[in-house]
Amino acid sequence: MSHSIEMPALSAGMEQGTIARWLKAVGDTIAVGEVIAEIETDKATMELEAEQAGTIGRILAGDGATVAVGAPIVLLLGDGEQAADLGDDAAAETRQASVAAAQPTPVAAERAALAAEPAAEVAAESAGAGASHRRTPSSPLARRLAREQGLEIDGLNGSGPRGRVVRIDIEAAAAVQPASSAAPAVVKPAPVRPVNQPFVEIPLTTMRKVIARRLAESKATVPHFYLEVDCEIDALLDLRERLNAEGEGQYRLSVNDFVIKAAALALRQVPDANSAWAEDAILQFEDVDISVAVATDGGLLTPIVRQADTAALSGISARVKTMAERARAGQLQPAEYQGGSFTISNLGMFGVRAFAAIINPPQSCILAVGAAESRPVVKGGACVPATVMSCTLSVDHRAVDGAVGARFLSAFKALIEQPLRVLL
Repeated sequence: MSHSIEMPALSAGMEQGTIARWLKAVGDTIAVGEVIAEIETDKATMELEAEQAGTIGRILAGDGATVAVGAPIVLLLGDGEQAADLGDDAAAETRQASVAAAQPTPVAAERAALAAEPAAEVAAESAGAGASHRRTPSSPLARRLAREQGLEIDGLNGSGPRGRVVRIDIEAAAAVQPASSAAPAVVKPAPVRPVNQPFVEIPLTTMRKVIARRLAESKATVPHFYLEVDCEIDALLDLRERLNAEGEGQYRLSVNDFVIKAAALALRQVPDANSAWAEDAILQFEDVDISVAVATDGGLLTPIVRQADTAALSGISARVKTMAERARAGQLQPAEYQGGSFTISNLGMFGVRAFAAIINPPQSCILAVGAAESRPVVKGGACVPATVMSCTLSVDHRAVDGAVGARFLSAFKALIEQPLRVLL
């Protein structure tokens, strides 16, 4: 009897994955632990290793297919079986197990969700379509989320096939209007398209959709406030130059390495800023784990420098470089980007003088670092030039008060402007 290999949960909270490409074909014999496919999650492309040996009899979800976690993706032949013996059972199993072929459109992931609907619910919805009051077509997942949010399906404009209301429509409506059993339905506007203007439509990846959802939720639900400080970094630049010269090519420290270390030490001094809001409590982290924003072709990733307050500058430098390269190559493992207690986003290399970043939930703070530039400053009553770097702290006011944020920035500024303290 044939047996299947299912889509595994490759990261915490993963609900579905996209098959980037198969490395094996029908008829191939595979061994336990052998890499058989590459799976795209919301953060990275990861290798899928076979958990059982056998011969591939049928691939149930081809390249580009989006598959629910736990759904079978390939059938292995049983003793004495041939591929032809599988018949149409594989296709039926695929439909029941929530496998959907990805489409080159922005609603590819939602098409996968549609294929995951239980047959009974689909039949019930079809039976209701002939009633006197025509229901707005919607997926079971969308209906469940709407009930939980206190939203009415009727009146929403769906972005799924044939105007079907799907998960992202409910999430968009909930972001505009808080859930309430007495709240009127919120109509989601149709996707905006340019008029009389040529454009290229770029399909949304799973990663881009997750990033967009998380940022929208953060900006809509987290009460941000912002604090800015200017740091003079001439002493830091001199120390960096000396250390790099003494390193004789073994390491190459950047300004951002000093920023990470200084932020970590400042969090040790002001632990109230090293926290997260959890609705029923404020969670103060015991470790100082710094998430470092890295721009990739697919979107922003935040690999983590664990226990950055105790790490050497050279160690921080090596870890950041390695993780940045692996992030851009889509090779990060979940443990390398999940978690973190504080985030740093540096756009100084692009010449950006100052900016305010969006908080990365459930963290309470993110530090936006601008470019170092020569500016006039007043010292001893005289105007003199200095190299100044502007840093803006975005803070979740639910967990961190203004005075706490100010104390953190004061500690951070002191460490940046007296960089020898970073080495102690």
